[in-house]
Amino acid sequence: MSELTPEERQRLAELSYYEPPEPVRHEGRFPFLRKLFAPLIAAGAFLLKFGAPLLKFKFLFSIFISAAFYVWFGGWWFGIGLIVLLFIHEMGHVLEAKRQGLPVSAPMFIPFLGAMITMREMPQNAWNEAKVAIAGPLLGSLGAAVIYALGVATDSNHLKALAFLGFFLNLFNLLPVVPLDGGRIVAALHPALWVLGFAGLLGLVIFAPNPILIVIVLIAGLELWNRWKMRHHPELQSYYRVTRPQRAIVATLYFGLAALLVLGMEASHLPRDVLR
Repeated sequence: MSELTPEERQRLAELSYYEPPEPVRHEGRFPFLRKLFAPLIAAGAFLLKFGAPLLKFKFLFSIFISAAFYVWFGGWWFGIGLIVLLFIHEMGHVLEAKRQGLPVSAPMFIPFLGAMITMREMPQNAWNEAKVAIAGPLLGSLGAAVIYALGVATDSNHLKALAFLGFFLNLFNLLPVVPLDGGRIVAALHPALWVLGFAGLLGLVIFAPNPILIVIVLIAGLELWNRWKMRHHPELQSYYRVTRPQRAIVATLYFGLAALLVLGMEASHLPRDVLR
């Protein structure tokens, strides 16, 4: 066997350190679809395995579904934080309903529509209904204020932004239209405020169309029409009979809370590029 030349030795050394290229991974024609549906596929796999037990606990089931959508939409801090804010708000309703001795369900979460409770028995009158309705925004606003204080103490822009969201959601809920809390609150002031609130909400939909707002307008319109047709019913007139001191308390809480929420939004507002 002939001796290798220097050039051949060099070539052999290069070949000995040769590494084959990594195979090319094809993302497919629509790589964004994988990112879009990955959380939903994971949630579907979870439900196939644990869906039946969770359905027995509608509260936990609704939290899981809503949290999955919110985390997918805005990330972990947004999704989990929003669930906490909604839970605190709804627990205000639950606590006041239980204080009045009303049978009330645990909060049910609906993706992108918030949360709700159901009562198998209505309050005795508009005064009691107003107390159940305003308890949610009161406790929810307090929860948002605590998150804002934590954001200031830790200099966390995420917590401040979450507090802003909490202030906004509770203020939005004070709009004087049913099914929002504000519509049930102002019923103790004067039912005519429903018309004012509906007109304002309708104008908001026209100038800033939004699917959620459109759904609320449709529900509010049907509710307003039904209550208008029944306005002369004796039981309904008795239901909305509220004393002046009670009306003064509701007005103070309602308009005072709305003003404080506006101040809270102003204090916690951050420029959009801060969280990027």
